[in-house]
Amino acid sequence: MIRRRLVAVLVGLALALATPAAAANAQPAAPAQLGATDLALLNGVRLAGLWEMPAGQMAAERGSAQRVREVGAQIAAEHAELDQIVVDAANKLGVQLPTQPNDDQKKWLNEMRGAASDREFDRIFVHRLRAAHGKIFPVIGAVRSGTRNNTVRQVAQEANKFVLNHLTLLESTGLVRYAELPPAVLPADQPKVDSLQEAALARTAAGSGFNATVIWIVVLVALVLGIGGTWRLFKPR
Repeated sequence: MIRRRLVAVLVGLALALATPAAAANAQPAAPAQLGATDLALLNGVRLAGLWEMPAGQMAAERGSAQRVREVGAQIAAEHAELDQIVVDAANKLGVQLPTQPNDDQKKWLNEMRGAASDREFDRIFVHRLRAAHGKIFPVIGAVRSGTRNNTVRQVAQEANKFVLNHLTLLESTGLVRYAELPPAVLPADQPKVDSLQEAALARTAAGSGFNATVIWIVVLVALVLGIGGTWRLFKPR
């Protein structure tokens, strides 16, 4: 009996000593597995905020048109909100985000700072931000529809609302030069425009209820009846 109790005490002591060691050797949880498009969205939204917040603040202070000042202030405020959303998501997922704008974005900010006049600033501000929002908008839609990560999906959902609103705000200034925007590009798996037109014509013909063969038969029957009626009318009595 004493031997059994001694063995039980020794086993319990060994387990007690092993537990802290196992805890000390435990590795931190690995970051969530994300696709390339997931990371592109998180980084793109973060980069957008890093340069569009100061751009919006400049517009609020320097814009020559009242509408440009209003749009700049709203975009700056909403990008601050969106930036916090993407930072919280990145922290949750273990993703490291950029901390400063990229080279192109720095160049656009310097272009705004160096505008020769406030009116020229308005034009540069609207043109640069409208083009940038137009580029990231389809990325957001693609990630929203295809991501397998719920946190990224929520970021895309929020980003979609903000970016769509910013597109509308920038266009409300009346300064967007639509002819200079890049043309829309359909995804590779979408039918070409010619094919779409042909399909629409086919649907229209099918939905009309008419068939070319039936039409010709009706015409021939009418012609035969017409000839027969004419012959009976003029034949000798």
